[in-house]
Amino acid sequence: MTQDELKQAVACAAIEYVPQGEIIGVGTGSTANFFIDELGKIKDRIKGAVASSEATAQRLRSHGIPVFDLNDVERLSVYIDGADEITPQGAMIKGGGAALTREKIVASVSDRFVCIADGSKLVGVLGAFPLPVEVIPMAQAALARKLAALGCEARLRVKDGQPLITDNGCMILDLIGLKIDRPAEMEALINNMVGVVTVGLFAQRGADVALLGTAEGVKKMTF
Repeated sequence: MTQDELKQAVACAAIEYVPQGEIIGVGTGSTANFFIDELGKIKDRIKGAVASSEATAQRLRSHGIPVFDLNDVERLSVYIDGADEITPQGAMIKGGGAALTREKIVASVSDRFVCIADGSKLVGVLGAFPLPVEVIPMAQAALARKLAALGCEARLRVKDGQPLITDNGCMILDLIGLKIDRPAEMEALINNMVGVVTVGLFAQRGADVALLGTAEGVKKMTF
């Protein structure tokens, strides 16, 4: 199976976790896009969704799915999103699509986090995928030096020859070559640095369920 076929399989499997008549949280990225397309087929069963990015909001609306502001929603029973890496303990690196802060906010208020990914995202130790850190623009150079002191390269993310600007008006530093043995501790350490908006480590609030697409079918992991 191709990677897209694996993503399609987990997107279909995730529909089982969508509650009837509720507003759900929806993530950002290629796997989340497959899920949004599947969600569009059952849009009449849900009240709507909270999007973790402007791109996701646009795709949801294109399917006729109402998009709600999180400030107007009392609770979310489930948040469904992909991951760049996930461990057997449910800790994740997210943010390859530059939506890590809003993803973390929506995940934090959801009763259940369902991670959907192809099986290649399952790793023993996080860090082979560059760890994104969203930062306030005026602090990016100072933070790059401070983060590099952790034993990695802190590279400013660029798009079309210019620094990438997130939906929040911030920049992203990608940490390359960082082996993350204790993700919850690393998450707290980086989040406490002045000028950091958030780090793309989802360990203190990791996944509750992971649906991983494999050649043998969709593998379910619970944490």
